[in-house]
Amino acid sequence: MIRVALVDDQHLVRAGFRMVLDYQDDMAVVGEAGDGEEALRLLRTTPADVVVMDLRMPVMDGVTATRRICAAGPLPRVLVLTTFDTDEEAFAALQAGASGFLLKSVPPEDLLKAIRVVAGGEAVVAPRVTRRLLDRFAGRLTASDQAVPGPHGLTDREREVLLLVAQGLSNLEISVRLQVADTTVKTHIGRILNKLGLRDRVQAVVFAYESGLVRPGDPH
Repeated sequence: MIRVALVDDQHLVRAGFRMVLDYQDDMAVVGEAGDGEEALRLLRTTPADVVVMDLRMPVMDGVTATRRICAAGPLPRVLVLTTFDTDEEAFAALQAGASGFLLKSVPPEDLLKAIRVVAGGEAVVAPRVTRRLLDRFAGRLTASDQAVPGPHGLTDREREVLLLVAQGLSNLEISVRLQVADTTVKTHIGRILNKLGLRDRVQAVVFAYESGLVRPGDPH
């Protein structure tokens, strides 16, 4: 059973999510919160596997709450919901440790799938949305002098795979591009995460941009 906590300042939004989740045999809503501070209090006493997190809330915003939650341990994992065009905090939420993000307009089945993926230890990153989001916001995040030089212990092929992941390509698209099996791509990504000490695909994308391996607007 996947234990889900809902964090959104709009009661009707939470009620809608709860209604959808309550129909699932493998999910249970264990708590709700209307802001980040309330969410932190909830999670101190209520174990959860996945937190479905809004970004713009009073008292404590979703980015700050995500950072606090992810810093406390591997669980719960945070799935951020964003309206994208107005929520510039989305990339900051990924930096803070969120395991992925979705648009609030996604169909219910996509939300359910994302919760299951995140609960299973994977990340939810829609390739085209990732590309658009990072191109829009990563410039200000890589403008500092904190870029990490060198290949970071990666082989040439692993570096190539990392660059393609950061450009928003899916595993299938990478396998076609490199003419290798999908399972081979998954193996490369696993080794990349292990070598770089990263948790998931989202962190790999953030790392590639922050370290200067990829810059906004780089061609595929």
